[in-house]
Amino acid sequence: MKRFPLLILLLAVLPVFAQSSLEKDEAKIKEIYDMALTNGQSYNWLGHLSNTIGGRLSGSYNAQRAVDYTKKELDSLGLDRVWLQEVMVPKWTRGFREYAYIETIPGSSMPINICALGGSVATPDGGTKAEVIEVKDLEELEKLGEAKIKGKIVFFNRPMDATKINTFSAYGGAVDQRANGAAEASKFGAVGVLVRSMNLKIDEYPHAGSMYYGDIPEEQKIPAAAISTKDAEYLSGNLKLQKDLKVYFKMNCENHPDVKSYNVIGEITGSEYPDEYIVVGGHLDSWDLGDGSHDDGAGCVQSMEVLRLFKELNYKPKRSIRVVLFMNEENGLRGGKKYAEVAKDKNENHVFALESDSGGFTPRGFTFNANENQLQKLKIWASLFKPYYLHIFKEGEGGADIGPLEGSGTVLAGLQPDSQRYFDYHHAATDTFDKVSKRELELGGASMAALIYLVDKYGL
Repeated sequence: MKRFPLLILLLAVLPVFAQSSLEKDEAKIKEIYDMALTNGQSYNWLGHLSNTIGGRLSGSYNAQRAVDYTKKELDSLGLDRVWLQEVMVPKWTRGFREYAYIETIPGSSMPINICALGGSVATPDGGTKAEVIEVKDLEELEKLGEAKIKGKIVFFNRPMDATKINTFSAYGGAVDQRANGAAEASKFGAVGVLVRSMNLKIDEYPHAGSMYYGDIPEEQKIPAAAISTKDAEYLSGNLKLQKDLKVYFKMNCENHPDVKSYNVIGEITGSEYPDEYIVVGGHLDSWDLGDGSHDDGAGCVQSMEVLRLFKELNYKPKRSIRVVLFMNEENGLRGGKKYAEVAKDKNENHVFALESDSGGFTPRGFTFNANENQLQKLKIWASLFKPYYLHIFKEGEGGADIGPLEGSGTVLAGLQPDSQRYFDYHHAATDTFDKVSKRELELGGASMAALIYLVDKYGL
C-alpha cells in the first residue's frame, strides 16, 4: 500500500519533465534555424559547385573536381573523420550538341530541341531520318507491332499527369517511356526514339535522364533522345495533319568503360553510442546540361550543413553522424549500392538515414520508410516543426541513394520540399544556381539538422 503515494508523485512529476524536455527541444531547434539562416554556409558551397565546377556527370573531370572540393570543405569543419570511398562508375559522354528537325516536305524543315538520353548510343555518322509514329505508352507500342513500327522513329508522347499535386507521382507515372522506350521499340524494328521530356511546363528545354537497353545485343540498340515539351506538342500537332512527315536527328554520344570515382564521407563520432550510425546525404553527380544546382547540389550542401551546424553549436551527438555525398545516382546508383555493401560487410548498425534529393525549395516536411511504432514516434515530433511551416510527417519513400540500406533495420527518410517547380528544372539546362533561393535552401538544411538532432537525442 505504501507504493501508491510514490506512484501518484511520479505521475504528477512526469508531465513537468515532459514539458521541460519539450521546451529544451524547441529552444535547440530554434537555435539551429537561427544559425542556418544568419550564418549558413550551404549557399556559398552550392555557388562553388554550380558556378565554378558546373555539371558533374559520373566519370567526368568535373565530378572529380566536386569530390576534391567537398572533401576539402569537410576537412575544414573539424570532423572526427573524413574519407573517400572508392566506387567504379559508368562513363557516358554527350559529344557535340545534338541537332534535329522536322521535315514536312523535302527541303522544308523546322528545327526542334532534343538531347540524347543518358546511356544512349549515337546515331549513324550521317544521322537518322525516318517517318515518325506517335504512341502514348509501351502497351500501345506493343499493339501496333512490327508491321507499323519497323523502320520508323517512335515518338513517346505521354505527358506527366497534371492532376497529381505530388509532382513526383506524376513523374513516376510517365518515366517508364524514357527508361525503357528504346529497348522496347527496338524489338519491333524501330530506328530511333524521341521521348517527351519529363516536365509539366511547356518550354523549349529538353530534359535528360537515364535510359536502359537491358540485355539486347549491341547491334539492336537504337538512339534515344528527349524532345522538349513545346516541340513535342508541335510534332504531335503536325502528325495529325501529315502522317508521313519525317524527323532527322544527329547525336554524337558514346559509352565508355567504367572509371574510378568516390563517395565523399565525413563523420562526427557519437559520444555514447559510437556504433550506431545516422546518415544524412545527397548525390554529388548531376547531368551535364545545367550545373545541377537543384539536382542534387542542394541536397549535398544541405547535408554538409547539418554537420557544420552541430560543430558551430557545439552539439556533441550521442550517435555517430555521417554525411555521405553519393556518386552516380543519376545513371547507375553505384555510390548508394557501394555504401550499403561496405556497411553490411562491416556489420555497421545504421539506425536512420535521411536524404535530400528533391530540390532546394521551401521544405514542407519529411516522409519515412519505417515500421508503425517508429512512425508514431516520429509523428510526435511534428509539432516542433509547425513554427517553421513543415506539415508533412507521413509514411513514404526515403531516397534512391539510401534505398540500398533498406532491409537492414534502418529507418529511411526523405526531405520533402515544395515540388511544384522542381520538374521545370530537373535534368535540364535550366537547372542552374540562379534558380535557387538562398533562404529556401537554408531552411531545408536547418530542417534536416533539427530532425537529425531529435533522432540522435531520443533514438527510435
